[in-house]
Amino acid sequence: MLVHEGGTRTFQADLNLSWSLAAVAGALNTAGFYAVGFYASNMTGNVSAISDRAGTGDLILAAKALLLVILFALGAATSTLLIRRRRRHASYGAYAYSICAEACLLVAIGLIALPLAEPARGEALVFGLSFVLGLQNAAVTKITDARVRTTHVTGMVTDIGIELARWLDRKAGDPQAKRHDPAKLRLHLMTVGAFLGGGLLGVVAYRAIGVGLLFAAAAILALLAVPAITTRRSAPAE
Repeated sequence: MLVHEGGTRTFQADLNLSWSLAAVAGALNTAGFYAVGFYASNMTGNVSAISDRAGTGDLILAAKALLLVILFALGAATSTLLIRRRRRHASYGAYAYSICAEACLLVAIGLIALPLAEPARGEALVFGLSFVLGLQNAAVTKITDARVRTTHVTGMVTDIGIELARWLDRKAGDPQAKRHDPAKLRLHLMTVGAFLGGGLLGVVAYRAIGVGLLFAAAAILALLAVPAITTRRSAPAE
């Protein structure tokens, strides 16, 4: 799942990657919202919150929403730098290192948040998760040539709507129009479904074990990343 990239990837590899990482992202995102009332990966909502809170004079909450956006962008930048650096020095495991870094960061965030009292614990959690989910989304976007974005549900739902329109218009006989792609529709439906299911499990798990959810998510990510790190393949530098 984390070895081949771009046009060399199979549909099944994209599908396996999308549902597994989307489920983790959904769990972490809803856990952050349950803890403090902010979504760690919902940048559309967070940018809107900046406008709303700033407009109503609540500058503290506006600043928190802005920090979430900045941390998400920094996570994406960090992921890209890790991938580029790895590909310049080795021919395998570049994307898996980014996911492995995500697992390590989740453990670190959990250890930092564990002794804290509320609301400091919830804020540490959601700010850390925003960085981590930015890191994950960038890695998945790059390895799949943007076919999959595990935290960008708005984009996936948009693509679902586009594919449904193509299916409804499939008998129009327009040679210039793109044809309906059932595989792409299935990919996006599975990704959104996994994000939804992961979110449900995330709330239940966070209520039951608290920040232990982060350690469980880290273990899942490590299981996905470690085999890819040890798999050698050739890849040109970016």
